Amino acid sequence: MTSTQRPSPAKTRITSRIVATALVTGLAGLAGLTGLAGQSVAAPTASAASPTPATASAKESPRTALRKDVDAITRTGSVGVIAQSSGPRGHYSAAAGVADTTTRERARAGDRFRIGSATKTFVSTVMLQLVGEGRVSLDDTVDGWLPGVVSGNGNDGRHITVRQLLQHTSGLYDYTADFPEMTTANGFQADRYTTWTPEQLVAIATRHKPNFAPGTNWAYANTNYVLAGMIIEKATGHSWQQEVTRRIIHPLGLRNTLAPTTQPRIPGPHLRGYSNFYGTGETMDVTDLNPSAAGAAGAMVSTTGDLSRFYSALLGGRLLRPAQLSAMKTTVRAEGLDAVWPGARYGLGLQEVPLSCGGSYYTHGGDIPGFSTRSGASADGRRVVVVATTGDTAPDQSTEKAKNALVDRALCASGGK
Repeated sequence: MTSTQRPSPAKTRITSRIVATALVTGLAGLAGLTGLAGQSVAAPTASAASPTPATASAKESPRTALRKDVDAITRTGSVGVIAQSSGPRGHYSAAAGVADTTTRERARAGDRFRIGSATKTFVSTVMLQLVGEGRVSLDDTVDGWLPGVVSGNGNDGRHITVRQLLQHTSGLYDYTADFPEMTTANGFQADRYTTWTPEQLVAIATRHKPNFAPGTNWAYANTNYVLAGMIIEKATGHSWQQEVTRRIIHPLGLRNTLAPTTQPRIPGPHLRGYSNFYGTGETMDVTDLNPSAAGAAGAMVSTTGDLSRFYSALLGGRLLRPAQLSAMKTTVRAEGLDAVWPGARYGLGLQEVPLSCGGSYYTHGGDIPGFSTRSGASADGRRVVVVATTGDTAPDQSTEKAKNALVDRALCASGGK
């Protein structure tokens, strides 16, 4: 497909489904992988999801620009949208749409939401803290910490390292691609309150052969972070939720951030999520969900303000020692993300994405049924923008393009690189 060709409606629907499945707890855009029905899917061209270059008027205030971009996302069909931009020119928030379609209560800047795979950056940060303390090595094998957990059907934890888990170069199958709770309306309804153990989620993945030999390629797999969470527990004697809370949430004062275990409801003011699961059912309220289905790959809840503070602290060097932060920011090419982030690279729980004004920003996308999170932070953490949306992403990728444009414009307007 050339840059002037438009994907057919059928291909667009399939690609959107792959995006949300492979990212279900996390990142969208794993185009070019094998679809749920086993067919190979062509990705939209890179230009299809490229952010519009930052062209806001020099006289337009950051607050006005953010408001316009939030409204643009709402026009693509999102139910609720909230965003925050922080930088040298100040902190600005904007919200549009509704938090609840029944009460018609407006979305508010401080509302909580499910952050999906943005959870992975928190988990990777804890793992890298353990590395800095000498309690874990990035070269340790999965089997060394979890004997026999990854085995069978060509899977072998003896040859997969902690680094490969965090970088998505393990080759392991993504369990969410064989997990009806995250991909179909009926599956979600049947299991939305089910408690899953990490071992059960990994077992779903190891029923399948690996995608490639460890370290030879890149492919996003939520299975990797489920295993990372298990290793954190083995190394510390505490669950990944406890360690994230003790090491990150409490020290940074992230009062609206939660790392739940099995609690299906989001406490306090929050956005409600809605989805029709890629047309497999009627649009439903999917807010209540036992987060064990996502685990260390995507169970957390937060706000735009708390996520901004987290990214600022992380990239500003307040959470990791220089060697570990450098390791986190050392990236490999991640072609599977090009459908949403053209030119994307992936480090250890952190993406690097090109900016239209030059340079790049760091981020980690997050998608879980009904909720989507996008963000961007400068390399030094001084400039951060976070946007959260509810409802399904438009199949023509207009929602993704509008979210990326918001992030790109906010960062470029505040100095970019």
